[in-house]
Amino acid sequence: MTSVDSVQFNLESSLYQAYQASLVLGDLQGRDRSRALKHMAHALDSAKDEILEANTLDLEACEDMAVPDLIRDWLRLTPERLQGVVQMLEDLSVMVDPLEQGIATLSSGNGQTQAFTQLVPLGVVAFVYESLPALGAIAAGLCLRSGNSIILRGSADASQSNTAIAHALQRGLEAADLSPACITHLGAEQGSVLRDLLVKSQWVNLVIPYGRPSLVAKVEQSATAPVLKTGIGNCYLYWAASGQLDMVQWMIQDSYATEPDPVNAIEKVLINRDVSATMVRLLWESLKTAGFQVRVDQAFGTEPSDLETVDPAEWSQPYLSRTIAFRPVPSLDAAVQWINAHSSSHADCIATESYAESQEFCQKMNSATVYVNTSPRFCRNPSQSSQLALGMSNQKGHRRGPIGLTTLTTVKTIILGSGQVNP
Repeated sequence: MTSVDSVQFNLESSLYQAYQASLVLGDLQGRDRSRALKHMAHALDSAKDEILEANTLDLEACEDMAVPDLIRDWLRLTPERLQGVVQMLEDLSVMVDPLEQGIATLSSGNGQTQAFTQLVPLGVVAFVYESLPALGAIAAGLCLRSGNSIILRGSADASQSNTAIAHALQRGLEAADLSPACITHLGAEQGSVLRDLLVKSQWVNLVIPYGRPSLVAKVEQSATAPVLKTGIGNCYLYWAASGQLDMVQWMIQDSYATEPDPVNAIEKVLINRDVSATMVRLLWESLKTAGFQVRVDQAFGTEPSDLETVDPAEWSQPYLSRTIAFRPVPSLDAAVQWINAHSSSHADCIATESYAESQEFCQKMNSATVYVNTSPRFCRNPSQSSQLALGMSNQKGHRRGPIGLTTLTTVKTIILGSGQVNP
């Protein structure tokens, strides 16, 4: 097994094995990677009881520590959540192989050469994640489908769950006659492992941190290997003067429907000052009835005396809870400027009946994804399976938006000559 759970181990050796495994994966036919994914799905399904028992041990250990409710929910596995991961691996196994798709073909102006590009694997991907043990399996599936090996480094609070999942996936690899080094699990009990892993840029081609902003910032600041930042929460909605109350209400509540981590949950709402106070109050009351905590900017004055006032620092920070803050703005331009300055920039929205206003909002927003009159709810495995994603990236760099199969690839350009020597 390539699960590094003992105190004594050689990180360099483990990374080298992962690198060698990535070379094998990249050379495989798509059907062989499909076969491996089917075995991984079957192995995970067969190990459900073992994984749930391990998860119970993790949850019991949290009872003796001051673990936030958010992390407890992220940590908790259920048969339904596990079955969802099994289904994602099965869906990946029948998906069109990204490495077997051509991208573009170009000819030179003189007709002497022809160039084409193709997708190729990155190599070794390190996934550093907080709680959320099921994400390790999803990340492993995406990496295998795209021809990459993966290093899994979960948090200590999910140690038992992460180990059980990694062992199950490795059994699936062995059943497919692949090296378990395609999925290397680094135990969280070795504190220095993460620091060392992040600076092994000679072996690690991409690091993806997933969790609270503090984890993402820590990885970004420490890594010498390329980092793909992820975003959770602090998404904004602009309620334009023409926007409908029922649309706004639905967009907010539906954005929280993804469990256990509603990635694109609307946490801040900017309200055009021409929206009637009655509609605003109706929205607040409906949200409180639905279990949300409502906070308001002091610009609303003294009228909502029953609501907590927003601290200015909160506008740039995610709540990661069912908390929503409201602020009045005079115009679309004011809303755009505020959102671009304060949101997490991975999913922001507008509710409006004006086509011109929606077009202007989309043009000016500096966000990876922009939603117009629709819920930004994040779904890892929507009905369009080609859109299967691990999370959302909010950076301008390697890739932005949903972290899917093509995010875990890069391109190779091949230039063919005509076979004739130019005089």
